[in-house]
Amino acid sequence: MSDSLEHWLARQQAAHPHSIDLGLERVGAVAHRLGLDRPAATVITVAGTNGKGSTAAHAEALLLAAGASVGLFTSPHFIRYNERIRIQGREVTDGALVSAFEHIEAARGRETLTFFEYNTLAALWLFAQAGVRFAVLEVGLGGRLDATNLIDADAAVLCSVGLDHRDWLGETLEAIGAEKAGIFRAGRPAVLGTVNLPESVYAAIRQLGARAVLAERDFRWDVRADGRWRYEGTRLRLEDLPPSRLEGLIQYRNAASALAAIESLETGRARAEVESVLAALDARTVGLALGSVRLAGRFQVVPGEVQWILDIAHNAPAAQVFAAELARRPCHGRTLAVLGVLGDKDAPEIGAALAPWIDEWFLCALPGPRGTSAAALGDRLAAIASRAHLFESVEAACTAARAAARPGDRVAVCGSVYTVGPALQWLGVYCAP
Repeated sequence: MSDSLEHWLARQQAAHPHSIDLGLERVGAVAHRLGLDRPAATVITVAGTNGKGSTAAHAEALLLAAGASVGLFTSPHFIRYNERIRIQGREVTDGALVSAFEHIEAARGRETLTFFEYNTLAALWLFAQAGVRFAVLEVGLGGRLDATNLIDADAAVLCSVGLDHRDWLGETLEAIGAEKAGIFRAGRPAVLGTVNLPESVYAAIRQLGARAVLAERDFRWDVRADGRWRYEGTRLRLEDLPPSRLEGLIQYRNAASALAAIESLETGRARAEVESVLAALDARTVGLALGSVRLAGRFQVVPGEVQWILDIAHNAPAAQVFAAELARRPCHGRTLAVLGVLGDKDAPEIGAALAPWIDEWFLCALPGPRGTSAAALGDRLAAIASRAHLFESVEAACTAARAAARPGDRVAVCGSVYTVGPALQWLGVYCAP
């Protein structure tokens, strides 16, 4: 009898001496043995400090609405590991994952793999078994040395560059931008979701001879006061589109970047498939896709007498975007914050971005080797949240925030996927796609 998925995941957590070990030599060797390094699918790879998960989810929804066969790989997960891999919009089963891991283990030989490398190979193996024609891959960390970069992307998207993961990617925006630009390929489209990127990104495009597809130059979007919008790209002109199901102004940019990636695909080896998708992407089909896109924990609003708003916001740029959305949607009462931040994240910067809009803080501990106690988080935020309430779990913080909230108040839950995931479960609103 095969081992359970839980057993496989536990083994993978302990299989490599380091939880993060950037580099393509080991994972590339195993991928080659499995025949996964040159996939039959057309591949869109998405990187960025923030926005990559939402952009990848929009690309999946657009391709599905256009009638394409699609696989989506994202990370991390909120509740179940299966969330990371979707085929035709559905999470893969435990049995499918176990089968993938068995094949990876048989091909691994003497190579050791990290948890994320097993995950990436499993996604590629399952996509190959299902025969998907389009694969959308979200980069895990950085770009150049991330396991997803063992595949030559047919179109690569860079959503944003901010200061995060400095221990791994470098201390400056220029260094981080160079790492993220490592997903670009010579002669292939490099879709830039913003013009506000370090010079190192543009230098990488020039040196590689990649084809830049630049927001506000090669593709544009205009949003009306009622929320409807238009898109103009290199091949598509779409009028009177509805807003994305994912809330927040940033989602117009993410949806536009996904559209730009799809329409920028070269039509060489997959000419018929790409042309079929583009022919199907009229305003009606794109509208259906925007209404169907699914991704938890990105400015997710749970209505009620007390409104709950959940957003990962795990670094300073993301917290600034979250704060801007809170400011754009003032509430009649107070805003209470349930905040949990990993120990290797810049908690003071996250707190500073949110502070102008928060009336009361509920700080919670996060488990695991990267976690931190509520007291330690409180110390890091002492200058910002001097009278914060401290709790040893997300659930305890949510319970206390609900008890303290009055009708008309709202509760903002943020700081980490490990904060938002348990909060979604506690609220009873998390369900499988």
